[in-house]
Amino acid sequence: MTAFLSSFSPPGLILTVAIAFIGDGRKNGRLYLNEFIGTLLMIGLTFSPGKWIGTDSLAINWVSHAVGVIAADYICDGPHVNPAASFAMWSLGKCSYEQMLVHIAGAMGGGLVAFPMFQFFSEFLDWAPLGGPEYNPEGDEDGSSSASSEFFATFLLMVVVFIVNWELDFGKYHYWIKQTLTAVAIRFLIEVFPTAGPAMNPMLGTTWAVFSLGSYPEDVKHYYVYWVASILGALLASLVYAMHEGDKFFALSTKKIPVWPTPETKKDK
Repeated sequence: MTAFLSSFSPPGLILTVAIAFIGDGRKNGRLYLNEFIGTLLMIGLTFSPGKWIGTDSLAINWVSHAVGVIAADYICDGPHVNPAASFAMWSLGKCSYEQMLVHIAGAMGGGLVAFPMFQFFSEFLDWAPLGGPEYNPEGDEDGSSSASSEFFATFLLMVVVFIVNWELDFGKYHYWIKQTLTAVAIRFLIEVFPTAGPAMNPMLGTTWAVFSLGSYPEDVKHYYVYWVASILGALLASLVYAMHEGDKFFALSTKKIPVWPTPETKKDK
């Protein structure tokens, strides 16, 4: 039965659905669904600028991308849509190990469905096909340049996420302002770190590769670039934040070393 269903679905999709019901099946099922739909929306609304929207206007392109980031988050109750972010949240105790797995499974499931679905729309409506992040070994045979690009881009992205979500207070319009700033940061980092696509998101790199190749990549450098480098970048950002706050990192206590000014440090000065 599983083999029959797998023949009609993207590789690995059935496994992501199975993970959705570990532990508290009802709660984790909703969590998976939020991640799944959030990822569909994120890919559709943030990959289409420049392809379907704002093809002749950089300003409209950027605004559309920002709207897509905000819409995907708002509609689906703040999904991670990024395995590196899920690892970061787990390391800081913001979610359990079980919840992290469900977040990742939902994001992977959404990505596995999104690319072929939007390819169908492109062909049916005669729109430009959406692209995706793709590691190019030419001039970077060992993957080190692409991996370092993904590492630093993901590190900076998570630092921005931590600051705008947990350090700054924009009052009545906090949600809208912090999501807009996050969207601007994502777009900026895409422009500054283009070496590996870029992705800043292991799910995007791998689900696009599965769609392009028809199977999971056999080259280990793909996982080195998109998974290991991105997750390590996110974990470094988590460690920096934990040290800044004096919080725990993987249940290990850290010494409080404020990295950026806080009301307390300003008062001490």
